[in-house]
Amino acid sequence: MSGAQLSSTLKSEANIDSLYHDHHSWLKAWLRKRLSCTETASDLAQDTFLRILLKECPPRPDSPRAYLSTIARGLLMNHWRRQTIEQAYLDLLASQPKPFLPSVEEQQLVLETLQQLATVLEGVSERDRQVFLLARLDGLKYQQIAEHLGISLNMVQKAMVRTLHACYRVLYA
Repeated sequence: MSGAQLSSTLKSEANIDSLYHDHHSWLKAWLRKRLSCTETASDLAQDTFLRILLKECPPRPDSPRAYLSTIARGLLMNHWRRQTIEQAYLDLLASQPKPFLPSVEEQQLVLETLQQLATVLEGVSERDRQVFLLARLDGLKYQQIAEHLGISLNMVQKAMVRTLHACYRVLYA
C-alpha cells in the first residue's frame, strides 16, 4: 500500500469513527421509535455502520443523519419484508397437520428461499412479476396469462425468461 493510499485509508477510518461516535446513539433511538424493539434497533444500527465500512470509498456526507437514516431505512424495509415472509410461512405451517410439518432445518431453507425470491421479484418490472406470480402461484398457462393481462403470448414468454434468469443469477451467481 502506498503512502497516499494509507493516508486516505486512515482518514476514511477517522471519518467513520467520528460518524459512529457522533451519531450512533441518535440512529439507535431513531430505529427504536420505528421498531419498538431495542435489540433489533441496535442490530440495524450496527448493520448501517457495517454497510458504510464495507464501501470501497466511504463518503463524507454533508448531512450525516440524513445519510444514515437513508441506509437504515433500506435495512428497515428488508427487516419488515423478512418478517412478513416469515410470518406468512409460519401461518401456513400452523395450518398443516402435524405429520406434514417440515423439520426446523427445512423450514429455515424454505424461509431463505422465499426471502431470495422476494428480493428477485423486487428487482424485476411489475409486469414480469405479475406474469411470474400468475404462472407459479396461480398455475395459469401462458396463454391464460396473456389473455388476463392483455398482452401477447410472446411477451409472457419473455417476461418468464427474464424473471427466471434473475432467479438463476441470485441462486447460482
